[in-house]
Amino acid sequence: MVGRIHEQWRAQRPDQDVSTVGVIGRVVRLTALMNQVNETALADEGLSRAEFEVLCALRRVDGGLRPSELTRETLSSGAATTKRLTKLERDGLITRATSTRDRREIHVRLTDEGRALTDRLFPEQLRRERDVLAPLEPDEREQLGDLLAKVLSSLDGIAR
Repeated sequence: MVGRIHEQWRAQRPDQDVSTVGVIGRVVRLTALMNQVNETALADEGLSRAEFEVLCALRRVDGGLRPSELTRETLSSGAATTKRLTKLERDGLITRATSTRDRREIHVRLTDEGRALTDRLFPEQLRRERDVLAPLEPDEREQLGDLLAKVLSSLDGIAR
């Protein structure tokens, strides 16, 4: 599909370098398709992909995170983070507690149930990712990761 779009642009605009369409188009398509796969897989658990990202962000750290840190970690808006936290708290997967140091500061932590759910679902997430990357040899996977990191380094900190 992306190859066809690339060729159509090349035919319509031979005066332009459209090589970016093939790369960015495939990255965007891969993201959209993986999001669909993950949304479908997580729906049985009553979770959205974005809610699972919050749980994973909390699972990766000790001591919890502030909502603003979760917003940054998940590339979300503050309003979206608040909505997700409300649902996850209602479902018993996280707790929100006021800091003893500063009552304006909230700390979000996984409950035992949230930790167990994340620990059960994360290996399934890794399996889905391995399945998608199966056509690549291990060294190709590493090379692709390195190349994407190089590209992302020019955007990190700019896009919010």
